[in-house]
Amino acid sequence: VVYEQEGVFIHSSCGKNDDQDSLIAGILRVIEKENEVVVDWRPLDETLDTSNILCAGKDSSSVVEWTQAPKEKCSQGADRPSSYEAEWDMVTTVSFKKKPHSNGDATTHANGESKWSFLFSLTDLKSIKQNKEGMGWSYLVFCLKDDVKLPALHFHHGDSKPLIKCLEKHVALNESPHDERVLLVKTQKSLSQSFENLFDEPSYGLLQKWKKDPYIVTMGKFSKVTNYIVGSLRSSDPSNQRRPPSEMADFLNDTIPGLKINQQEEPGFEVITRIDLGKQPEVSRREPVSAEEWAKNMDSEGRILDVDYIKQLIFKGGLCHTLRKEAWKFLLGYFPWNSSKEERANLQKRKTDEYFRMKLQWKSVSEEQEKRNSRLRDYRSLIEKDVNRTDRTNKFYEGEDNPGLILLHDILMTYCMYDFDLGYVQGMSDLLSPVLYVMENEVDAFWCFVSYMDQMHQNFEEQMQGMKTQLIQLSHLLRLLDSGFCSYLESQDSGYLYFCFRWLLIRFKREFSFQDILRLWEVMWTELPCQNFHLLLCCAILESEKQQIMDKHYGFNEILKHINELSMKIDVEYILCKAEAISMQMMNCKELPQTVSEILGIENSSVTPDSDTGEDESGAELSCPTSLYQSMSTPVIAANGTRDGAQQMAEKQSLTPA
Repeated sequence: VVYEQEGVFIHSSCGKNDDQDSLIAGILRVIEKENEVVVDWRPLDETLDTSNILCAGKDSSSVVEWTQAPKEKCSQGADRPSSYEAEWDMVTTVSFKKKPHSNGDATTHANGESKWSFLFSLTDLKSIKQNKEGMGWSYLVFCLKDDVKLPALHFHHGDSKPLIKCLEKHVALNESPHDERVLLVKTQKSLSQSFENLFDEPSYGLLQKWKKDPYIVTMGKFSKVTNYIVGSLRSSDPSNQRRPPSEMADFLNDTIPGLKINQQEEPGFEVITRIDLGKQPEVSRREPVSAEEWAKNMDSEGRILDVDYIKQLIFKGGLCHTLRKEAWKFLLGYFPWNSSKEERANLQKRKTDEYFRMKLQWKSVSEEQEKRNSRLRDYRSLIEKDVNRTDRTNKFYEGEDNPGLILLHDILMTYCMYDFDLGYVQGMSDLLSPVLYVMENEVDAFWCFVSYMDQMHQNFEEQMQGMKTQLIQLSHLLRLLDSGFCSYLESQDSGYLYFCFRWLLIRFKREFSFQDILRLWEVMWTELPCQNFHLLLCCAILESEKQQIMDKHYGFNEILKHINELSMKIDVEYILCKAEAISMQMMNCKELPQTVSEILGIENSSVTPDSDTGEDESGAELSCPTSLYQSMSTPVIAANGTRDGAQQMAEKQSLTPA
């Protein structure tokens, strides 16, 4: 709640005497919700229930009716600190319900609430009419974009100026040239006129937010994308036919300039000629690397004897938890692989001094200084907001005044000093959380996080170059793996693979359990068996869901919902096996397109951009790790040994000619 004022009355004409208004006392609030600011007025006898806020329904009428969610959902919302999980959900179960509005209606809802209560989003505000100074107590009339005029609000205690100042922080208000009493909301025409005609106002407002900040909208508002945009694209069509894929493709291309992913114009047309990759090999995984195995691979000075071998072991089985604190420093690049124990100790001393010098920079900023440094102030505000909602169900971060939260906050603030240009972007707290959990040390966690951010930096840059590149690369890989599935996705306006945005942005952090993420990340950090292995993980997940998506003829809306609901339901070991099998398929292919070879970092002399076959007698032998896997004496766990159902699914989904 960023503004609250009691003694704000509605003067209804429902009094006992025709010439006397009935005064309805109420409270006016301006509320900052996730990525949205709302204005709320309700009579004094109606209290503001935060569970109602989280579960409120909204539709294109701009006037909303509170819809109480099932008790179990509201209780979950109350338990979650600041509804963090809800913010990251791509699809929610919010019900959409239109509320008829009539200024002269003083009856009550079935649940007892007065219909004088109203709430609207600032994105729906068109203008504010106010009375002239010196004309009694001040009043305001809100007019919404659908030309709904809400009841006049009379400020019996104080005036309306603080409210106007509060609103001006969120919307631009300009005096009307025709009436000095009217303040007009300045709209930003950020999309072309054709798109203004394509989408209705509520959807258009959301699309502007997507264009301005796709990260936050992707994390927190995909439910509205699903319900509003799809409704606008499809239901508004008189023939109820889906609009052509090119319209969604053009919009997304306008949203993320430079994102060039082919949208097929004809169902039978394929950009990449189908290449037979052969059958996916069966892949096994082994037990996690033990402390004994790690120690055996070190010399007397603490140097790793065989870096490639230890990386292969980690790729095939991960690490036992007791090893992670040490091994992650090597995997992330904080410790050089060829360093001795003494060299690492000296490095830590230097890095400790460097860390606390940077930490002192922001710790020593006075309140007066911070008032004149808006960027630092904004970074701090966003960090404090996110830290209080990061992994709070994990014992390391749960409870009030948790030292883990303090360290999380301090490391992120210090990172702003380390890289002030990037500063803090939502999602970075999720990348730090597992690292700090494993390190249990502020300095080590910071430098490991710095190394991780070196890899992830482009994901969070304003131009989104990292996200563009990865989505384009993923499209190339998926088309080679299954061009038929790609064609189907494109026919459903889903060829841009937008539903993978969150996977790529924070490396599956919200798709797997906390412990599974520790395993997944350490495997990816080995950089085996090829470059961009995380893109093959995306392919593995999508291929596993292909049959259900296509057999049930899922459309745009259903695909988005289905992919979102996979969160916390994906078997990490099965997906690692499947992704590795896909990598072996591609590395053994003699006709691999050069684009794919470059994405995966595979050097194959038999491949040229236009070659149809590979003539290299040696098979242009790739650095496929199969022989090493087979030679390992360590017992392995077959993927189908404990996952019969998953293996059967993989067999059903083996590649067949289109």
